Amino acid sequence: PEKEGLETIRELRKKFPKVRIIAMSGGGRMDAHDYLAMAEKLGAHRTLAKPFRKQTILDAVREALE
Repeated sequence: PEKEGLETIRELRKKFPKVRIIAMSGGGRMDAHDYLAMAEKLGAHRTLAKPFRKQTILDAVREALE
């Protein structure tokens, strides 16, 4: 709760380089698409803009687990 998502992605990449990350955003201080583009640059494997369908997140998780 004390960290931004992008900061969390950076830390995960450093500590666990092989972990698969799914980033999602509905906007906030930054436009959702800008945030998700930055998340990809930092190493997120999938990005999802809110709102998304249940099947979309299920597909992303299934893909990440493969």
